[in-house]
Amino acid sequence: MQKCSNGTAIFKTVLFYSFTFCMLGMTSCEEKSVDKTADKIDRKALVDRHDVILNAPDTLASLTVGNGEFAFTVDVSGLQTFYKEYENGVSLGTQTQWAWHAFPNPGDYDWNEILRNDTSATGQVISFPVQHKEGRKKEVTDYFRTSPHRFHLGIIGLELLKENGEVAKLEDLKNINQRLGLWQGEIVSTYELEGSPISLTLYAHQELDGIAFKIESPLVKAGRLKVKMNFPYGSGCHVCPGYDWEKQDRHSTELKELSTQEVLFERKLDSAAYFTQVAWSGDGSWDSPEKHKYYFTPDPSSETLEFSSFFTKEEAKTNTPSFSATAESSKKGYEQFWNSGGAIDFSGSTDGRAHELERRVVLSQYLTKVNCTGSLPPQETGLTMNSWYGKFHIEMHWWHGAHFPLWGRPELLEKSLPWYFDVLDKAKATAKRQGFEGARWQKMTDPYGDESPSSVAAYLIWQQPHILYFVEQLYAQDSSVALLEKYKELVYETADFMASFAQKSEETGKYHLIAPLIPAQELFPANATDDPPFELAYWHFGLTVALDWQKRLGETSNPKWQEVLDNIAPLPIKDGLYLPSSTHPNAYIDEFYLHDHPVVLGAYGMLPKTDMIDPEIMRNTLEKILEIWQWDTTWGWDYPMIAMNAARLDMPETALDAIFLGKQKNIYLPNGHNYQDKRLRIYLPGNGGLLTAVAMMAAGWEGAPDRPNPGFPDNGKWQVKWEGLKQMK
Repeated sequence: MQKCSNGTAIFKTVLFYSFTFCMLGMTSCEEKSVDKTADKIDRKALVDRHDVILNAPDTLASLTVGNGEFAFTVDVSGLQTFYKEYENGVSLGTQTQWAWHAFPNPGDYDWNEILRNDTSATGQVISFPVQHKEGRKKEVTDYFRTSPHRFHLGIIGLELLKENGEVAKLEDLKNINQRLGLWQGEIVSTYELEGSPISLTLYAHQELDGIAFKIESPLVKAGRLKVKMNFPYGSGCHVCPGYDWEKQDRHSTELKELSTQEVLFERKLDSAAYFTQVAWSGDGSWDSPEKHKYYFTPDPSSETLEFSSFFTKEEAKTNTPSFSATAESSKKGYEQFWNSGGAIDFSGSTDGRAHELERRVVLSQYLTKVNCTGSLPPQETGLTMNSWYGKFHIEMHWWHGAHFPLWGRPELLEKSLPWYFDVLDKAKATAKRQGFEGARWQKMTDPYGDESPSSVAAYLIWQQPHILYFVEQLYAQDSSVALLEKYKELVYETADFMASFAQKSEETGKYHLIAPLIPAQELFPANATDDPPFELAYWHFGLTVALDWQKRLGETSNPKWQEVLDNIAPLPIKDGLYLPSSTHPNAYIDEFYLHDHPVVLGAYGMLPKTDMIDPEIMRNTLEKILEIWQWDTTWGWDYPMIAMNAARLDMPETALDAIFLGKQKNIYLPNGHNYQDKRLRIYLPGNGGLLTAVAMMAAGWEGAPDRPNPGFPDNGKWQVKWEGLKQMK
């Protein structure tokens, strides 16, 4: 394992991971594939063989426990002892879905100040909340981009004292063995300090926002081990842990004793407030050497300490759950998770990449359960650290969540769908302000549905049909009238906007998607881009779903939706290739356009085949992109998207090669996270995309070749056994 204790070692670590994982693909033998209907998978053995084991500090290999609403990320000490050393790696977060903070607004900034009008080719004036670079409008921009932001609830770590009284450093820990036990959601960390052993076992509760741990060490009895809690202010940084230690006077922490073994910290950050309830075993005492920093010294009569810390938005009315209760909650919750839904086993395969693919799949299931199964759409770094100020990107919700129904866990996706109802009025207000019908869904947003100013995000449209895709996935597993009624308002309002947004050409009679817009390949200019192919195909898909929803409910088809669907513009083509936009015919010649997402492939990968798609043209397009693309500019979800496209084109070898394309943005770290670059060290859309692609390749899709595991090569090297997966559309 590559050692690194600060961000300067990240690049070397990435090269190590890249080399190691690429080498896994060099072995091959011959063995016949088997059907999924073979022996039942030993799920515990499958999961256990991918427990994460660390024997040295690695700042890119932080480990996390959590439940979808709350997550807690630790270093090799088993807690957040060395959080400063990990800041430039996978930083150590303590985050929930409800913890949001806004800076004070002394300038009386108004969101409407940053609206800018653009005019479409039809003369329609449309306002967008864009970024400004000068004067007061820049101040307003900066305020609404950074506020509200998700904030770090507090560091929980250890103070370990050496025999000479010095505080131990990261490099003082020896004989490290840390294991993330996936089956039970357990992190066990053992190490030594100057020969004295320390063992720490950590769990996260599966119904409440908190953790509990048990420490066993002679250092407890010797008075050389303390628990430290440090409470920060909220941070407005773009990608970071989400804490600010400098503004000590802008927040408050009050300690209240509840009993001899329980205290309450009352926290206030401007208008935000929360509580931290802490309990422990045995006797102990608290002291506070400086503002917002607290140390707990345990009872020296024992070598064992059990400690619990739980976070609530409102003051809790019950006692803090004990270590044993938290451990039981974690074990029960994770065993239920792993025993539910789908599983896939590659252990019989002889392709040298099989074990690594299985590792990525198992760890991605764990990471998306921890980070992507809450009441809000996830941010791109989940609950592990902040990215884009902790806000979430709705166009990424597909990549975070579409895999859950395919893995037989639709209820985990459905947890975040009530948010769309919560913000529906604001989505409708956006559409109305811009002169459209229905609801225009937000792109970069917060729990309250307020759009962040952006010169790119505000123009994107490919998030619009996502909710239609999601509810159609739910319907595939629950075709009840109750489900249709539950979501029909979202379906109809979404479709109303889509039909209203498409503009009819009097010359051709076709409905086009016209500027101002920015497609999923975000480099195209908002005011000079028409008919991006993925968005055209997605409009076709979404309106089809909406009309099917009406038929299932026995309602009359909406004539406007039907008209747009029947006359949607064709995907732009030149020289036998699908273009990324009808207004950029030289896109495959000009190198400027050969970067970012090759999302034209998503039109027949993420989405099923329709009459809009010519497979031969799409195959030509895939081969061209594989030949000329600038891969260093891609993102983690591009690789599974390419794999899905290749699978639908009956190119399973290419699909598998895409999953293992040896590029930096396609690296999966020892903890399972998809690394992107020095700035964005983890990227959960890559994990979710991988799960979607693998489920599709195994269980198939509508119209797939009639053979087992149609997305995998039938070359004798892949023995793919699966259960509980669902077919993709």
